[in-house]
Order: sequence, then C-alpha cells, then structure tokens
Amino acid sequence: MAELSPPEKIALINQNLQEVLRPDIIEDVIVKQNRRLVVYWGGVPVSVFVGPSLSLIQILGTATTGRPHCGYFVPMLKLAHFLHAGCIVKILLADIHAFLDNMKAPIELVNHRSAYYKYVITSMLKSVGVSTDSLQFVLGRDYQLSAKYTMDLFHLSSVVTEHDAKKAGAEVIKQVASPLLSGLVYPLMQALDEEHLGVDAQFGGVDQRKIFTLAAEQLPKLGYKERAHLMNPMVPGLAGGKMSSSDPDSKIDILDSPEVVKKKLRKAYALPKEVDGNGIISFVEYVLLPISALKNNGKGNFVIEKREGEGEPLVYADIETLKDDYRADRLTPQLLKSGVTVALTELLTPIQAAFQASEEWQEIEKKAYPPPPAPEKKKKNKKGLGTRYPGAGAGANAGAGKSSGVDAQPTGL
Repeated sequence: MAELSPPEKIALINQNLQEVLRPDIIEDVIVKQNRRLVVYWGGVPVSVFVGPSLSLIQILGTATTGRPHCGYFVPMLKLAHFLHAGCIVKILLADIHAFLDNMKAPIELVNHRSAYYKYVITSMLKSVGVSTDSLQFVLGRDYQLSAKYTMDLFHLSSVVTEHDAKKAGAEVIKQVASPLLSGLVYPLMQALDEEHLGVDAQFGGVDQRKIFTLAAEQLPKLGYKERAHLMNPMVPGLAGGKMSSSDPDSKIDILDSPEVVKKKLRKAYALPKEVDGNGIISFVEYVLLPISALKNNGKGNFVIEKREGEGEPLVYADIETLKDDYRADRLTPQLLKSGVTVALTELLTPIQAAFQASEEWQEIEKKAYPPPPAPEKKKKNKKGLGTRYPGAGAGANAGAGKSSGVDAQPTGL
C-alpha cells in the first residue's frame, strides 16, 4: 500500500465514523507534530490508544468475555484504517474490565479467552490485507494492578460523583436490579486507560460517548491531558438489532463453516425495499466495501453474481447505489444474501485455515470456550408391579430372608 499524505491519513482515520470529539488533537499530532497517532479503543467492546514514542498509537480494548463473531469486522476495519494511516495500534485485552463487567466469565476463563482474542484479532486484520507489524497487545493486568494506577483510581474516585459514574456506564454496563459497585469503577478505569496507555485518542462505539465525555472532563482534574475520541456507529446484527449471545442466529462465529454461514444469512432479517435496520446492507457498508477499498488502492467493489441465464452480475462501487437498487427492488434480499455469503466465506477462509494449522490456537479455543456440560439424564422410577402377577409369590419367598426395613414382632403387632 502506498504511503498516505497527512490529509489522506486524517480522512482515512475519520472514514465511516459517526462522531469525532476534538478532531484538532488528531490534526495537531499528524500535521504539526508530524508523528504517528496513538489511539485506544476503550471499554466494553474495544479501546484504542496512541503510544509513547513519536507515533500515533491506537489501542483497541476488548473485554474478553463472549466469542468473537463477524460483527468484530466492523471495529477491525477501523483498526485496519488506523494501521494503514500509520498509527501504532495497541490492542487492550481488557481482562480486568471483563471481570468487572458483571462477572460475565470467571477470571480463570478470562485468561484463556485473552489468548484466544489475540489469535482471532491478528488473523482478522491479516485477512483484510493490512500489515500487523505496528500492532501490539496489552493485558489490563499488566498495568491496572500497579500502585500508580491504583492511586489514580482512588484520586479519580474522589472527584467523580456516584451519579456521574453511573450515568457514564449506563449504555455499556449490564444493568441489573441490584447493581454491583464494579459497574461504577468500570468507566473510571476506561478513562484512566487513556493516560496509562499513553494515547492521543480513544476509539469505540457511539454507545460509549458518555464514558468518553467523563474522561474528557475528569482527567484534566488529575493533571492529565484531554484526548480525542472517535466513535463508530452502532451497526445492526443479522437479526436486524443488536447481536445477541442468546440468539445464535443473530451472529456468525469466526469459525462457522461455509454451510453454517449460508444457513444463518439465509435466515437473516432483510425486508424487501427496506434499508433501515438491515444488518446485511450495514455489513456491506462497514465491512465488505471498505475491505475491498483497502485492497484496491481506495476503490471499493462489491460483486453479486446471478444465476446462469438471469443476466449480468451486479457490481457496486459505493453503498448509496446499492441502497438505491435495494429500495427499487432491483437488488432483492435473496441476491443480497447470496453476494454477502460468497464475500464473507472468502473473508473467513484464511482465518479458519490459520486456525486449522495451529494446534496451539485450537487448544486455546477448547480452554477458552469449553462445551457446556451434558444435561443429566433423569432416572426413570420403576413402577411397583404389586403382588398379583405370575411369580410374585416365588419372588416374595426368595426374598423372605432379606430385611424389608420393618422389624417383625412375635405378636404380629
């Protein structure tokens, strides 16, 4: 890939983002300081950070709980943009965050899952055609248990109200009837990560805006600088809403076979002529077209082959043309699903090949996500046959010498 100019780097960093807070910080680093940007993707899904050297570093902080699925390609594409724009990308494997997030997984499992995420994220980035030479992984426990971090957390706790901490985490912390104190600590840690990871900016979904605002307002009170914040839009899942761990058909696992991918996409939500809330169109917009652009010098291309005798393939260089065709029913849900199935299968093939070639990765996968225990079979209670059946008397006589649990009395009482 060709070297980008400073304006091109900034444009690529901002591409497809919903909102950017303090874009002047990004411009100052890249244009005036002439160094690589450092970003940290913060909190629940992922965090982005910029490193200590004269370089822009992005840190992706992902809470290592559930299995990574194809929805992760959305933030991965932004990480790929950051890498291509010359950023140093540090991925925070947020093991401590994961434990605090209503304890979705025991701490023992989190360690194995951190290793699994490292394999998956590296392979996903390689599959979209970017170099991972500037990619670094950081475990939360490597610095979040230090004395300095702990004192900063105490200090921040003394200036942030309970109301503000709860408000900051409302969109990303699991809300329960009796909330745990950890839900208040979580947003404070995500804010402190910006300083302790040495970043210029933090990246995440727009659902983390309140945490980003907390960091921008509170870190200067501790004598730390304010960072820029980059926000991805919230992209609907295959079922039309948020991807859910309770609905296996709402997401496609990175290791799902081509047959399973085809089956899940066939069942995916896609009303004819309806663009809003269509997770398949969103996947084309935020994953497939940007990947094609990265591989083809900025020129995106999405091709949908038709059956023999049904006409020429549909070729899209931009998402608006695809949406117009879908609204006009020139592009049907069946054709859209067929094209995405082919493209996604091709995208997953090198990832799954790397998994099959690595015994270590396979072993980690088993430890990180062990199969659930088989349900115990209920024992059927044998019904008593009574005494009025052939052989009952013989059986009774044969067992006469055995204790029945009742003490016989000479009187018969």
